[in-house]
Amino acid sequence: MSKQRTQPVTKKIVEAAKDVHSKILKSKSPTMVTPLRSLSNVRYQPRTGYFEILGKSKQRTLTVSTVKTFAQTLKMMSLSKELIDANDMATKREAYYISKNWGKAGFSEQSESDTIIDDVEAMFGVNREQLKFTPEEKGGDIAGRLIVIDTDTKGKKIKIDCTKFGSGAYSIPTDVENLQFQSQARFVLAIETAGMFQRLVKYDYWKKAKCILVSMGGVPTRACRRFIRRLTDQLKIPVYAFVDGDPYGYFNIYRTLKVGSGNAAHMNKFFCVPSVRFLGVTPEDIVTYKLPTHPLKEVDIKRAKDAIRNDPFVKHHKPWQKAINHMLKMGVRVEQQAFAKHGLDFVVNKYLPAKLRNTSKFLP
Repeated sequence: MSKQRTQPVTKKIVEAAKDVHSKILKSKSPTMVTPLRSLSNVRYQPRTGYFEILGKSKQRTLTVSTVKTFAQTLKMMSLSKELIDANDMATKREAYYISKNWGKAGFSEQSESDTIIDDVEAMFGVNREQLKFTPEEKGGDIAGRLIVIDTDTKGKKIKIDCTKFGSGAYSIPTDVENLQFQSQARFVLAIETAGMFQRLVKYDYWKKAKCILVSMGGVPTRACRRFIRRLTDQLKIPVYAFVDGDPYGYFNIYRTLKVGSGNAAHMNKFFCVPSVRFLGVTPEDIVTYKLPTHPLKEVDIKRAKDAIRNDPFVKHHKPWQKAINHMLKMGVRVEQQAFAKHGLDFVVNKYLPAKLRNTSKFLP
């Protein structure tokens, strides 16, 4: 990451620390203000295409009861500055273990340190990669008509051809900001499950459809979402999502990819892909293709009803409301792999070609 990108971050950290220091010297109570990260503090407008954060915030004032959290926040800011100055990085897990050297300010669980990192990120309006913290999880897998232009550890440009991995795939790195792309692909297909991704790779679907396949591996990581966003911004090609037909697939995976989440609302404009459209699996597909299903669980029903009542994205789009009500009326959910009922090649030779002939009918 270039010094040009990290210098403003260092400046923000130093200014925040000086503000705390000066207030303490004046016997005043220092405060830290962070945006409230939840669906109750976002709005959705099709013009912008993602969840925008509103004005609600939480203020943390230094008191006897908040002194530990206050100290942890300052220590995390200090660690970030050290990493930036040294042009180094730390995984979120490593940051948790580093805190074991902080005495009483150390964290008992990683979930605590993760929350502080998120708070610092939101407070300064930067992403955690700029703070030099990276997640443990991989970014996702890529196969198909794409050349990724990266740099090696010595700064030399290298070209990675995603058609040359045989039965494997190119793994998205955790930091994708400096990648460039070359491609003649017609579209990007973002796939929920690794199993379906492997099925499509096995049958050379990317060759037949002249496309780029992305395995999201469940809820897409921020690196995966940022990769797809940068890919589509540069190549100007459509993106279609292919996920399980259940509330988790619709809202935790697809909705997060398209418009972001309440928890990361301060970063949605960088990590969501507003242009993505929903290919399937839809409740209508269950009927059309006579797919085997599973009953909706209580958590599925609750998630679906909550989305209709509270999700700004769903409340805006009537086609989604109709699809969810259709699913609730049927009382079933469906997996991507259900198409195997009609043969292992059915999704490649029948389902996807049929759906792609009618992209105008895709859910928004």
